[in-house]
Order: sequence, then structure tokens, then C-alpha cells
Amino acid sequence: MPSGLPIVDMALLNGDPADRSAFQEQLRRATHEVGFFYLVGHGFDRGTTDRLFDSARAFFALPEEDKLAVEMLGSPQFRGYTRFGGEYTQGSIDWREQIDLAAEYAPLGDEPAYLRLDGPNQWPRNLPGFREIMTDWQHRCSALGLRLMREWASCLGAPEDIFDDAFADRPSALMKLVRYPGRDSAEDKQGVGAHKDPGVLTLLLVEPGKGGLQVEYRGSWIDVPPVADAFVVNIGELMEYATDGYLKATMHRVQSPDPGTERLSVPFFFNPALPSTMPLIELPADLRADAPGVTEDPNNRISGTFGENLLKARLRAHPDVAQRYHADLLT
Repeated sequence: MPSGLPIVDMALLNGDPADRSAFQEQLRRATHEVGFFYLVGHGFDRGTTDRLFDSARAFFALPEEDKLAVEMLGSPQFRGYTRFGGEYTQGSIDWREQIDLAAEYAPLGDEPAYLRLDGPNQWPRNLPGFREIMTDWQHRCSALGLRLMREWASCLGAPEDIFDDAFADRPSALMKLVRYPGRDSAEDKQGVGAHKDPGVLTLLLVEPGKGGLQVEYRGSWIDVPPVADAFVVNIGELMEYATDGYLKATMHRVQSPDPGTERLSVPFFFNPALPSTMPLIELPADLRADAPGVTEDPNNRISGTFGENLLKARLRAHPDVAQRYHADLLT
């Protein structure tokens, strides 16, 4: 594959049936062969994305005590600020600071255990307009995510609305504002370690001009430099489950930027309701022949129920929060 990722142009959906077929072919091939792609033509204007990054910079520029006032350690739902070194991937420390913000719902109880993940966000004080900008971004990305899900269903030979029910009630959207500081080349370069996303799809926006994202492709790591005004999109474990491995959840990581620089990114995770189990798609015969099955990893069992996948990931990534609120699940 050439450097970078396949490019999928969503503007084709504004054209005739042949254009839509071309879009679906781009989408299917990219996520079958790589699991990642650049999405252009999505309709998000530059002013909206500029406001998003301005708000992210304003948050990270807050005094330390203001950020720690909304630290994730205060949230049983794993919401809020994580300081440098406060998150783990594959047992190793990720070197970034971030704030996690998710869809807010009243808790429904403690059983099954993944229902504990519903609840409120921790919103920073003294940051005018922050909550409104983040909520608006969640709404915009959710609409884009659902449109992509319908196109995936169609290009895989399923009814366009086959995934709709999973997102109809209490969908579990999650977004992060992430800041990676520069690190000396002699240090460990793990900004975030190699992993697969536990949900359906991720819409990633990276600060212009900032590299660091790497994707595994045929046993090697390829660099994914940002493309102007493009989302980097990848699918998660639930789409691998729904397609018996025809669409692949791909390992990816972020390397720390050079000393004296930083990298801002905003990943948005479009996910169904916690109790939702993804429907299994009956693939056409020609596609089914290329479906290798769901990845078998005893250390990372993929469940079709989103809440089980998310809880597993959260307990591993934030052991301090897990120990404080969910010690009964750690055995």
C-alpha cells in the first residue's frame, strides 16, 4: 500500500447512484483491507473544527488545580481529566493528558456490571462555552457516524437500517481531547500504545501538520500523516464481530512528538447502547469467502455486546479508577 491510508470521498453521496456505488466500494475496500481510511467531503466546516481545537487548547491551558478538580479519579464512570502517566495500554504507561466526555444518561443499575458506565460527565468550571462546543461536536459526529453505518450495511448486502436499533436508545458516544507533549528521542516514545478500539467506529481529528499516528499493515507499522480537513476513520472490534472478520479492527498507536512540540487530537468513538449486541450480517457469498472469522485472542476476547467490550477496556486502561470504584470486578 502507498504511504498513508486510502481516501474515501463522502461528497460522492451527493451525486447519482453510480457515485454512491463508488463511495460504497471505496468504503468496503478500505475497511476490509486496512481497517483505516481518510474521510473527506464530510461537510464539516473549518470554523467548527477551529473552535473545537481552540477549546481543547483552552482546557489544557487551565491551571493544574482546575484540571485536577475534574480528574477521572472522581468518576466511577471513567469520565474526566487524566494527567500524564495516568492511563495504560498493554500494561505500559501512555504519555499524554486528556479529558474524557461521553453521552450523559441516568444510571440504570449495577448489573450487568457494564451498566455502571452510564452517568454524568465532569465539566470544567471557568471555561465559558466549553460544554456547548463539546456537546455540539458529539451531535455532529453522531449524525456522521450513523450515516456511515448505513452505507456499510448497504455495501455488505444487508438492509440499510440493520444497525439502527443498536443506536436508537442511549447510544454510548465518547470523545476525548488529547494532548501529547514532546519527548526526547532517547525516551520511550509511547504516546499511546498499540491497541484496537472496542466499539464500532472512530472519527479522529488531528491538529493540522502533526504526525505520530501509526497503523499496523501486513506486519509493519505505517505512518499516517494528517490530511487537511480529513477525518481519520477506523472500525472497532464490534464491526469485526458483526462481519465475521470481513471488516478488520486494526492495531494502531501514537508516537510522542519531538521535544519542544505538542500534538492535539480529538478522537470521537461512535458506539451503540451499552446493552446492545451487534447484529450479525449475512454476507454475500463472494464476501463471505474472504471473512477469516473474529480474532481469537485469549487476553482480549471480543464480545458482540458493546458494554462488555468497553468495561474490559476501561478497567485495563485506568487501574486507579478501577481499584477505587470497581474492585469487585478485578478478580
